[in-house]
Amino acid sequence: MPKTIAEKIFESHLVDEPFPGTKVLRLDVVLCHEITTPIAIDDLVRRNKDRVFDSTKIKAVIDHVTPSKDSKTATQAKILRDWARRHDIPDFFDIGANGVCHALFPEKGFIRPGYTVIMGDSHTCTHGAFGAFAAGIGTTDLEVGILKGVCAFRQPKTIRFNVIGQLPTGVYAKDVILHIIGRIGVNGATDRVMEFHGDTIAAMTMDSRMALCNMAIEAGGTSGICMPDMTTVDYLWPFISDEFESKEAALAEYGKWCSDPDASYEQVIDIDVTNLEPTVTFGYKPDQVKPVTELAGTKVDQIYLGSCTNGRLEDLRIAAGILKGKKLAPHVRGILSPATPKVYQEALKEGLMEIFMEAGFCITNPTCGACLGMSNGVLAEGEVCAATTNRNFMGRMGKGGMVHLMSPATAAASAIEGVIADPRKYL
Repeated sequence: MPKTIAEKIFESHLVDEPFPGTKVLRLDVVLCHEITTPIAIDDLVRRNKDRVFDSTKIKAVIDHVTPSKDSKTATQAKILRDWARRHDIPDFFDIGANGVCHALFPEKGFIRPGYTVIMGDSHTCTHGAFGAFAAGIGTTDLEVGILKGVCAFRQPKTIRFNVIGQLPTGVYAKDVILHIIGRIGVNGATDRVMEFHGDTIAAMTMDSRMALCNMAIEAGGTSGICMPDMTTVDYLWPFISDEFESKEAALAEYGKWCSDPDASYEQVIDIDVTNLEPTVTFGYKPDQVKPVTELAGTKVDQIYLGSCTNGRLEDLRIAAGILKGKKLAPHVRGILSPATPKVYQEALKEGLMEIFMEAGFCITNPTCGACLGMSNGVLAEGEVCAATTNRNFMGRMGKGGMVHLMSPATAAASAIEGVIADPRKYL
């Protein structure tokens, strides 16, 4: 019987089906950070179940508030830090080595095609860019994952998105996913896998595919998934070269996880991006989107470049290409948070940091802080931020603040003009 990639992964990882439709899956990776995991750790300790199923399959990072800003966040970090040391978890990334989880973990080669991945974080769907089933889960499921290495799911149905056409100048993966969310709505893929196909996706880098899959949750999706191909193999090659005789052999192995051509889908949605424009959110929902031309001239107070959506090297290159030789508008403050130390180092080597600093940007360490309004760029009431992040919920970056989501290119153009601006005039 023809199967989707999610169906193949569920079938190969099935441990038990205690109720019809409820599948208990074996986990390949359990990801942890200091916001949601300490709650699970404390509960396991109280239950006298302070154990881990396999320390090599658990990856942990302090990334949301780093360095800690107060006693509460310091305690959260300490709980995770002590737990990682107590259980000899080798892949724990503390201050100095840490970065934004959904950028750092793929960068380390921890995610592979066909994997099952969970984390107590909604944007875990990012990792589906590698052809994995990756989902955000709650505290109870996280506890079970840490303790037993399994997680229960209702097998999701799949929506196939056929994305075709060459992206126009000034249009990027962020614009594509904002357009898709605007088209289907914030509940359009609830409890569904969003499976991305088409020549547009095939031409995307892994950085772009991660940006695309990252926001599947904003349409309600359980996971966003791209098919593994040679782009995937090239990205992973430094980590898998000892496992395969050649890249072609790796591709043949990973290709087994691709959806069958005649697989059955709940829905198939065709999207032609040939005439797509840079896209920006308005209001407080990710599906409230408009072409940048309709929002151009909207005043902004802060520009934020970073996050698990758009803080990778590709994103910094795009923004720097627009900002080179230019300055921030006088009333605007610009904040850049490279997603990982490696991104930071590479950007330094390429001279990108100099461009940002000469433009007037403040460059912070890798952190999720500003994205969820916890540190490093919180808005005051009534302030407006042009952000490359993934959520524009009311108060997301600070009580009473407004967030407009956009691509790094649009954010860079807006930084120069001090209002939402069309990046195409700078390209």
